[in-house]
Amino acid sequence: MRIGRRSFMAMGAAAIGVGLLRDYRAFAQETAASLQPMTGDVVPIGREEFARRLAKAQRLMGEQGFAAILIEPGASMTYFSGVQWWRSERLTALIIPREGEPCVVTPHFEEPSVRESLKVPAEVRVWNEHENPLERVAQFLRDRRLTGPVGIEETVRFFAVDGLRQVMPNVEIRAGAPVVRSCRMIKTAPELALMQNASDITVAAYRHIHPRIERGMNPAQIEAMYVAAVTALGGRGPGALILLGEAAAYPHGSGQPQAVRDSEVVLLDSGCNVEGYASDISRTFVYGEPTAAQRRVWDQVHQGQEIAFAAAQIGRPAGSVDDAVRAQYERWGYGPGYRLPGTSHRTGHGIGMEGHEPINLVHGETTPLATGMCFSNEPGIYIPGQFGIRLEDCFYMTDGGPRWFSVPPPSIDRPFD
Repeated sequence: MRIGRRSFMAMGAAAIGVGLLRDYRAFAQETAASLQPMTGDVVPIGREEFARRLAKAQRLMGEQGFAAILIEPGASMTYFSGVQWWRSERLTALIIPREGEPCVVTPHFEEPSVRESLKVPAEVRVWNEHENPLERVAQFLRDRRLTGPVGIEETVRFFAVDGLRQVMPNVEIRAGAPVVRSCRMIKTAPELALMQNASDITVAAYRHIHPRIERGMNPAQIEAMYVAAVTALGGRGPGALILLGEAAAYPHGSGQPQAVRDSEVVLLDSGCNVEGYASDISRTFVYGEPTAAQRRVWDQVHQGQEIAFAAAQIGRPAGSVDDAVRAQYERWGYGPGYRLPGTSHRTGHGIGMEGHEPINLVHGETTPLATGMCFSNEPGIYIPGQFGIRLEDCFYMTDGGPRWFSVPPPSIDRPFD
């Protein structure tokens, strides 16, 4: 579990502090000299893989009656076409038809850049500043003469959907998730390899910074060390969520000043990105000697991870994993349900090109677990006013059951083994 947050690099030197990390550049240079990149044998997603993705999407579209799927920039556009773009008021869209090559609609002046990153054969149709880009989308669909509803990828913005309705009022607009999710949820061997590499880098970065965390450090200082380590190891990272002391009792932290103190919790939650694929790992330890209560809760969360891992079996509803963990936690006196003290969030989320993807390990989720699905496993326990413990490791489903990307640590005294 981690959320989008402003990186320490965007906060300015004042936020990093003038204490133990006065010269981040010097620390980064030292880290780079002591760590070797772990991405030397990484293989990016190839053109054959992109072709298989499109073929699968088109097969599913045929089975479900879609004429086409509309996708805006983001992970899904990159997944199907290789195009890495951003969203702005100027529409760039990928249209995958039920048959034939896809099409990218983009502003005229962006065409060279879009073509540069395309990994599949595709038509590119451009529009000028005084024109309606949805007219280009509509004309492409008319030219292909495909009948049926147009599916909309679930993150597409309203103005694009509404604009398509206006230019094609007689065409049914339908949620495209049944096609897009069915493709992206099931990871292939090349995808799993990239996610494994990202996980290995994250664990290595944690091991590097752990002995360098000192009394008095604040979250920005620890985050700076983590980012330097990930970069030296060859990963790209969004920063890290660092929760110290009581702040760890609140899953996404607190705005109150924090510092590393004796016998208080240090919670690290982050990941990195390798060739477009993410990791997400959390480790919690105590600076100094843990209290009896901290040890007990740490062991309970560790057992919660084991319960979730054992419950994740092919064919079972994804929500049953959350149910299994929560049932044990309630027997220990937590909850019930999402009440605190206890677990106030889902047991896990999907992961892949994005840190959080469908589907979730949460009560009521009926989607059956299938080979190739990937999830976080993070049944944290939070005690408001005191501390929280979160251990998070991700796993992927195989025909024989779940398999870890990163193995949970054995004890609060060995949090990075």
